[in-house]
Amino acid sequence: MIFNNKTVIITGGSEGVGAATARMFAEAGANLLLVARNKKKLDTIADDLREKTRVEIFAMDVTDADACVDLFKKASFDFGQVDILVNNAGYHKRGNVKDVSADDLGRIIDVNLKAPIVLSRLAIPYLQQAGGGVIVNVGSLAGRTPVPGSASYAASKAGLRSFTLSLGAELADTGIKLAVVSPGPIDTGFIMADIDATSNLTFSQPISTAEEVAQAILDLCGNNQTEQSMPRLSGYLTTLMYLFPGLRPMVVPMLERKGARVKAKLKAERKRDKIE
Repeated sequence: MIFNNKTVIITGGSEGVGAATARMFAEAGANLLLVARNKKKLDTIADDLREKTRVEIFAMDVTDADACVDLFKKASFDFGQVDILVNNAGYHKRGNVKDVSADDLGRIIDVNLKAPIVLSRLAIPYLQQAGGGVIVNVGSLAGRTPVPGSASYAASKAGLRSFTLSLGAELADTGIKLAVVSPGPIDTGFIMADIDATSNLTFSQPISTAEEVAQAILDLCGNNQTEQSMPRLSGYLTTLMYLFPGLRPMVVPMLERKGARVKAKLKAERKRDKIE
């Protein structure tokens, strides 16, 4: 897939899925504007990719509304247009709702839902000016099924999925496509650095790589799909339990036992790697 002379904004672009997506877009010829809070990490990946394409960075918090406005002004000034927005930045504070601070619960919603809504709204006139474009939101399987210990996160991702599909319907005749990728667990620090606090249910599903999710993002920019669940079988499972909620009490305990075994194996492997 070729994206020569297309300008792509990626939030959360300094590591994990965002960095993997940046690398793939760079290989495909796109211009990049990478966004994250940590300027040092942004500089590192930008330096790596500038041999392949034009890369600019913008260190900001996606919950800062004024900075969001400035982001698109910068993209327009530096590259002349905006063609693709990837809302990838995410935040999670795991734990039961009663054990998580109100500030953390609010930040989960602000980063994962409010920010993509604001950024998408700001992107629309720029995408229209470019003659059309794509907004890809990075959701989660947690947005398709209840996940204990991640209630606010699941709510934010469910809201993001609903927003994506709803805005897509609003913009159906404008040449602007909305799409959402909904992965399960991903082999990045977002989950792997917090294994103990991550639910057993999460680890019951196959673990994707950051590169696999990035490839799905690029695919959504060039095909007719509006959603990609990862892995596909997990997406079918979440749909099945949504349509037939009576299955949940029977299926979830089995999945949690499987996830507990996977978690124990991962922890043992990490412990062994540290020793070696």
